Amino acid sequence: VDMDLSKCFDLLDQELILTSISRRVKDGSILKLIKQFLESGVIVGGNWQATVTGGPQGGVISPLIANIYLDAFDQEMKRRNHRMVRYADDILILCRSRKGAENALKQATKLLEKDLKLTVNRSKTHITHSDDGVKFLGVEIGSNYTTIQAKKLKSFKVQLKALTKRNGGKPLQRVIKELNPKLRGFSQYFRIANASNEFKKLAAWLRRRLRSIQLRLWKKPGRLHQRLKQLGYKPPFKFIQMMK
Repeated sequence: VDMDLSKCFDLLDQELILTSISRRVKDGSILKLIKQFLESGVIVGGNWQATVTGGPQGGVISPLIANIYLDAFDQEMKRRNHRMVRYADDILILCRSRKGAENALKQATKLLEKDLKLTVNRSKTHITHSDDGVKFLGVEIGSNYTTIQAKKLKSFKVQLKALTKRNGGKPLQRVIKELNPKLRGFSQYFRIANASNEFKKLAAWLRRRLRSIQLRLWKKPGRLHQRLKQLGYKPPFKFIQMMK
């Protein structure tokens, strides 16, 4: 069961939030501070509007509040022996049969909508089989594999292209310095996937772009030949040319 919630952060019940937090936190000053945070309001069109439901999306503790709020759902599904994975408002429930999945979806929807006052996005929520691939948090999970979603690879390459323009005029070392944090973050996030071939293809593509930048910076064939000599290669370099 692949579930999605509509406007999860906007629909959180503030009384339920404070009740959930007060089960663990007894300090009245902290509870008061959280209440003030929830009721701080938003600016719309230059005007202040009160917030009577939900938590400010993008706020520093909003993800934590959402997780505390949905913990009751997690625990109840666990009590009913459902195997589940949840990250914020994205939910996967793992079942052995379609009948079991339909039952899990029915129970989960009741808990979320009746008890927690949230709304299940029925256009995005569906039952699927791992043989067909399940898209979750940027990866596609199959019965025997996990891959990076194609759209995630495509959008990442767009970011890399912007950093590796031939006419950018930046020294190669500076370009590499800007690339490294993005490459580390992407590879660490998606290392769970069976993506070694995708990483190899991405690295080869990126090296070609970096070589292109360096050739552009050298401008003249003589500088390329000089660098080759420094690396121990012997002239003449009859078949090496630079594009004009």
